[in-house]
Amino acid sequence: MTTRRTFGASALAAGLLAASAVVTATPARAAACTGTSGVTVVVDFTAVGGGIQTGCAPGDPASGLAALTGAGFSYSFHPRFPGFVCRINSLPTVCTNPTGSAYWSYWHAQHGTPWVYSNLGGASYDPAPGDVEGWAFGAGTQPGVTAP
Repeated sequence: MTTRRTFGASALAAGLLAASAVVTATPARAAACTGTSGVTVVVDFTAVGGGIQTGCAPGDPASGLAALTGAGFSYSFHPRFPGFVCRINSLPTVCTNPTGSAYWSYWHAQHGTPWVYSNLGGASYDPAPGDVEGWAFGAGTQPGVTAP
């Protein structure tokens, strides 16, 4: 004997809404890019209470900032210093003075090689597919992992 259950429209709608909230609440972040399929981006949130996150910006982003957003990160500039990144994914909660001892430093590497501090800001640097970009908050501290 087969038992058949029926649900009212409101119960079904509530179930669908709950399921969609779970799917869209936290978008999945991609791992490092493979080969030259894009630009790998590493963001070290350790100094601002988080961990180290890695994402892949597909294709050939036109700048370090385009790679940052292409890999799933958001950023904002300091309100008094345009072009100076003061927050990535809303961290830290307060923008620091760019002449202070803590800021988002910007780094470059190839897979598995040491980090090199960038002489250019994220808007001025054009990473090539296969490159690894790094961002770390601190006093010019490099990301806390080897370039993946």
